[in-house]
Amino acid sequence: MQYHWLNKKNNKKLIIFFAGWSFDSSPFEFLDCTDYDVLMFFDYNNLDLIQIPKYETYSLISWSMGVFTAFLLKDKLPSFSKKIAVNGTPHPVDDKNGIPLKPFLLTLRHAKQGLEGKFYQNIFDNQKDFERYLETPVKRTIENRVEELNSLYKLIQNTNINYEKFYDTAIISNNDIIIPSKNQINFWTDKVENIKLLESGHFPFYNFKSWDEILTCK
Repeated sequence: MQYHWLNKKNNKKLIIFFAGWSFDSSPFEFLDCTDYDVLMFFDYNNLDLIQIPKYETYSLISWSMGVFTAFLLKDKLPSFSKKIAVNGTPHPVDDKNGIPLKPFLLTLRHAKQGLEGKFYQNIFDNQKDFERYLETPVKRTIENRVEELNSLYKLIQNTNINYEKFYDTAIISNNDIIIPSKNQINFWTDKVENIKLLESGHFPFYNFKSWDEILTCK
């Protein structure tokens, strides 16, 4: 697992962000950090976690496969004042609560071609957002991203998730074709205090200007 400080200015509050599969920090640099330090984790080829520095308050934002990963690591993470799941569930490959198995296996089998082809286009629901992504695209190698998906699937296969209340808010995009919106709603109903629906695709971050806007999304 890799990490990157999106902001480190000795603020009193820390946001920990777990990104989705195949991502790095490049597409997230535009978000204003305001008075938060922001520590991002990505590349789940392993789950080695760094020592988290001391802050007065901690908030968690997890996206896509990061929702699953952060839940697995919850006992090694600080106590959070707020925990938000964005377009993901703790059951990332599941016919009712995540990505249905058949399309996931197709993605896994053709991961290299997908990453070189339309995968990133498919995480957006409009051409304008995709073109914006192309201005600051992911910089990791294709090989590293393919290895990550294989590592994640092995982890998913070997992990028995008994979900207990952890996240308090779920942000779900109505037009998510990566993790179907109906599956996310099916899982999170009655499991979080608040569900926020967005008119967006799987990557919803261009709907926000700052990390604080995500934390206060209602």
